[in-house]
Amino acid sequence: MLSVIQILLLILDVVWFIMIAHIIMSWLINFQVLNLRQPLVAQIWDGLTRLLEPLYGPIRRVLPPMGGLDLAPLVALIAIYALRIILMNNIPAFY
Repeated sequence: MLSVIQILLLILDVVWFIMIAHIIMSWLINFQVLNLRQPLVAQIWDGLTRLLEPLYGPIRRVLPPMGGLDLAPLVALIAIYALRIILMNNIPAFY
C-alpha cells in the first residue's frame, strides 16, 4: 500500500510542476516576453492549457468572476498541496 501512496505523491508532484510551468508561461506571455505567434511557444501553451483545463474548469465555475484575475491556478495549487499533506500524514496508517 505504501507504493500506491508514493505513486500518488509522484503524480501530485508532476501536476504541481506542470501547473507552475503554466503559470510562469502565462506571466511571460502577458508581459510579452514570449510570443504566441511562434509555433513552439503556441504548441507548448496549447498543450499545457489542454492538460490543465479539466482541473481548472470546475474551479472556475465555483469561483465568482474577478474581473480578469484568474484564481483557479492558485486554488488548484493549494488543493494539490493539501492533498499532499493529507497523504504524507496518513503514511504511518499503512504500515
